[in-house]
Amino acid sequence: MTLSLSLADQIALELRADIMGGRLLPGVALVEVDLVKRYNASRNTIREALHRLGQEGLTRYVRNKGVMVRRVARDDVRDLFVVRRTLELQAIAQSGTLTGDHDVRMQNAIDATTLAREREDWRAVATHSLVFHQHVVGLMRSPLFDEFFAQVIAQLRLVFCAAPDEQRFQSPWLERDREIYTLLAQGNKPAAQEAMSLYLHDSEQLSLALFDYP
Repeated sequence: MTLSLSLADQIALELRADIMGGRLLPGVALVEVDLVKRYNASRNTIREALHRLGQEGLTRYVRNKGVMVRRVARDDVRDLFVVRRTLELQAIAQSGTLTGDHDVRMQNAIDATTLAREREDWRAVATHSLVFHQHVVGLMRSPLFDEFFAQVIAQLRLVFCAAPDEQRFQSPWLERDREIYTLLAQGNKPAAQEAMSLYLHDSEQLSLALFDYP
């Protein structure tokens, strides 16, 4: 049975999608009166949606400024990658042969990343790469993990916004995503796990380096 979403849920999901797509950047104010007009919703509904985003670690309240898209810190990066290792490596460990739907979703994410790179749309490259990793976690076929990881990758998107050179930061990952996909498609789980482990190590180190300088 599928439960229908409340308006507050729908608004929260749309705002999360804007964060994932790089359309809402860290430090941007989410002005209540503007959101009321945008969504034709009550103030209480908007406040509920913003509260949910706060619970997901995507917004924070700043005194005298209101609710703003959150700026993540170095410690947040470490925690996010603890979660990534736990879920993505476990998903590969317990995955079977890729079924048609998972295969298509992963391939579509890689194709979208490839197209974005050809267009030099590095913001979209980051988003589609994260979607690919969302599909990796989807191999566990757990709606609860899927929802949780959607919140995690939205926070990761905020990390990536700290990169001063998006092209340099995002360039290495497409070929490595493609390698992981190929290994999964071949049913070579040990090699896929090793490739993912190295991927996450390198991604974490580059992400942490974004916070080494003022």
